[in-house]
Amino acid sequence: MTETPAPGSGGRSFDELDALSTEELREQAFALARERRDVRFFWSVLRRLPNADEAAALDGAPNSVGPTIDEAVALWREMTGHGYDETAPLLRAAFIDYLLEH
Repeated sequence: MTETPAPGSGGRSFDELDALSTEELREQAFALARERRDVRFFWSVLRRLPNADEAAALDGAPNSVGPTIDEAVALWREMTGHGYDETAPLLRAAFIDYLLEH
């Protein structure tokens, strides 16, 4: 049984998104978040990473001087080396949720 697509998912259902690789989900979610300038999404992804303590020094307040979206993406890539390891299920869920909601 395929779920009905969420309004913001571009017409895709959960099952269609879940069939994508984690990297494909990341690319799509990051592209959408960059387009929307959604720093909150990137911050939530960084907090889920195993090396999140290293990012704790960054102030996530919207009015603070902090990383740009591209810097956040670069930090994420540097910290993970594109390997998802034990965070893969959490990240997949975050990417799918974001794509379905927006």
